[in-house]
Amino acid sequence: MSTEFNAIARYWKQTYSQTSEEIKKYEHSAQFKRMADFMAPGKSYYYIANFQNLEIEMISNSVCEFIEKDSVPENGIDFQEILALALPEEIEKIQRKERVIRDFFIDYLPSEKVLDYKVLYTYVLMDHKGKRKVMLQQATPLSQDKQGRFVHVFSIHTDITHLTNQSVEEVSFLNIQGGKSYLNVCTKNGKFEPGNHSINTGIEEVLSKRELEITKLIAEGLSAEEIAEKLFISIHTVRTHRKNILKRTNSKNIVQLVARTIAAGIIAPSL
Repeated sequence: MSTEFNAIARYWKQTYSQTSEEIKKYEHSAQFKRMADFMAPGKSYYYIANFQNLEIEMISNSVCEFIEKDSVPENGIDFQEILALALPEEIEKIQRKERVIRDFFIDYLPSEKVLDYKVLYTYVLMDHKGKRKVMLQQATPLSQDKQGRFVHVFSIHTDITHLTNQSVEEVSFLNIQGGKSYLNVCTKNGKFEPGNHSINTGIEEVLSKRELEITKLIAEGLSAEEIAEKLFISIHTVRTHRKNILKRTNSKNIVQLVARTIAAGIIAPSL
């Protein structure tokens, strides 16, 4: 594994593995696996990771669509094989995102709220066939240690290349219990700064209901003409909305807009 990939593994080890507690495997049920298979078909793969020892305890066979294996071996898959998929130019971005995630879960969030959140961010990888893919990672903690740090994490990686050709330098924290969410958090400084980020601020907060509707249709690949026909409005109105949407969301283009809405959990990628 390269120096860049090792840096991520070392960071995880320093952040999450410093514990004297006994390392235990996560006991998942057959129903859990059936639900996971349902949520992550062909263009996705999932796993349960143990951050105490940086081992992958369970992983779907669909990972073989990305790594060069016919099936998951009995001894499992190493984290190195997963990390090595990311493009080298993505590593620094991933490191910054992981530092923001660490700040959020360890320094900012009360320990009793850790299991209430899932994290979303995008990155780019190269699969074993040499194909470039934009991936959406969604992860949620399953268990904690006595210090409140997460131990087991369930993660789904989904190919969203059909929706966008780039990743964005943002992370979103969605409260799965209906509480406060933190959308499109900037990661360029490599730290979570609550003072510079309003609760629930994000794309969904700056767009009107109509603009959100148009944004979702854009993500589905509809043209201005098709959107106008579907919503019974003029093409000129659609184009005006599109221009305003880009301006309000600080998106340079439609590709970046779609990537950001997916990373914020506003648009669910179809598989």
